[in-house]
Amino acid sequence: MAFALYNTLGRKVEVFQPITTGKVGFYGCGPTVYNYAHLGNLRAYVTHDLLTRTLRCLGYEVTHVMNITDVGHLSGDDDSGDDKMVKSAAERGKTVLEVADFYTRAFFHDTGRLGIIRPAVVCKATDHIDDMIALIRRIEANGYTYFAGGNLYFDISKFPSYGELAGLRLDESRIQARTGADEYKRNPRDFVLWFTRSKFENRALVWDSPWGRGYPGWHIECSAMSIKYLGDRFDIHAGGIDHIPIHHTNEIAQSEAATGKRPWVRYWVHNEFLLTDKDKMSKSAGTFLTLQALTDRGYDPLDYRYFLLGGHYRSQLQFSWEALEGARNARKSLRDRLRALSAKAGGKAAGDPGGSAAEYTGAFLKAMEDDLSSPRALAELWGLLKDNAADPADALAAVLDMDRVLGLNLEADIHERNGAEDPALVREIERLIAERGAAKKARDFAKADAVRAALKERGIILEDGPAGTVWRREW
Repeated sequence: MAFALYNTLGRKVEVFQPITTGKVGFYGCGPTVYNYAHLGNLRAYVTHDLLTRTLRCLGYEVTHVMNITDVGHLSGDDDSGDDKMVKSAAERGKTVLEVADFYTRAFFHDTGRLGIIRPAVVCKATDHIDDMIALIRRIEANGYTYFAGGNLYFDISKFPSYGELAGLRLDESRIQARTGADEYKRNPRDFVLWFTRSKFENRALVWDSPWGRGYPGWHIECSAMSIKYLGDRFDIHAGGIDHIPIHHTNEIAQSEAATGKRPWVRYWVHNEFLLTDKDKMSKSAGTFLTLQALTDRGYDPLDYRYFLLGGHYRSQLQFSWEALEGARNARKSLRDRLRALSAKAGGKAAGDPGGSAAEYTGAFLKAMEDDLSSPRALAELWGLLKDNAADPADALAAVLDMDRVLGLNLEADIHERNGAEDPALVREIERLIAERGAAKKARDFAKADAVRAALKERGIILEDGPAGTVWRREW
């Protein structure tokens, strides 16, 4: 099976065909570093990581570029509201760059804990102002702009295919104008390429430009930096679905207006929202949790990664503490089985897994080739771990190959605990044995059997004898 992705631009799953054989240029929208990334934000970066890992596993050379927005992002993607960076700096009594540096480091601390591979290129907006100005000049020279009220705007009426990504019709683009909308815009969907005096006074970060001293609009940042590092056309652009109607739509318009290349990007990949109580997780609404909030409650960040892998990236995913607890327990069971498998294999994986293990690997890759179907891929991993007929060395090698894509750091789990039982695991087993004993005394044999079965599922065998109940590994 050939690798295929759902392309938002065509609204269908398409076989992936890179511009250059064997190589992939991939740009993923990065964070605006005015606050901690919340769990919903982090879902996007796990998706990007899963995409990069899958492409590399399939033999592609991937150049993954991610921006850091540290200037120009207003609270409304349509040029409305306050500047997120300036507002955060004022609230914290810091400079904009101090805030940006702090939350950039916090972001990469979180992504590291989630097993996310750092992109090949990480580029800050404030380091690429000259590139933005140069790109805006190309857009202006091609006749797509107008200057009004101190700002330089992109004129969407000059770009007939505007809104194609989001399914917008140009003749409907004047409806739904916001109250207090920018009076200088000819069309409510026109957007600012460069701000000067009209939006904010006493700006912390401003630069000289052909249109006056000011700062860039948010949308131009991603176009300028992706083009700088990946060229006038590249393969994949990814982000959350909330970027489709404005940010990514505007990126396409300004980039194709500047370069004359169409399509600018061949495949657009968008992940769905993470929901809490049926609403999307959001900083502005105050309904968000950070990764640290999970670790403060005793969860490993990889429990959250496992939870995300259990849902397809294009499906909304409902977060709850119960669901996260389920992911943690599943991960514990996975590690227990893997350590038992490693013991059976003498700690040595085969060089190239064969037999039935190879069949599981093939099915795993087919799942990932089918639009990153991680739930199916996880099922293949579990199928292999439960298959006692598979050669242990082959199975161990296959599992570690699968983890190159899943990113659950399973090899470290094996080495960390080889030769000694996890004290936390021992305590948990002893607690469950005591719980089972109490159930038997109460003649609640159904509960006692359920405890035994749950432990057996994790590779733990209970043996009752005159001295009480003892436990051992299944293998």
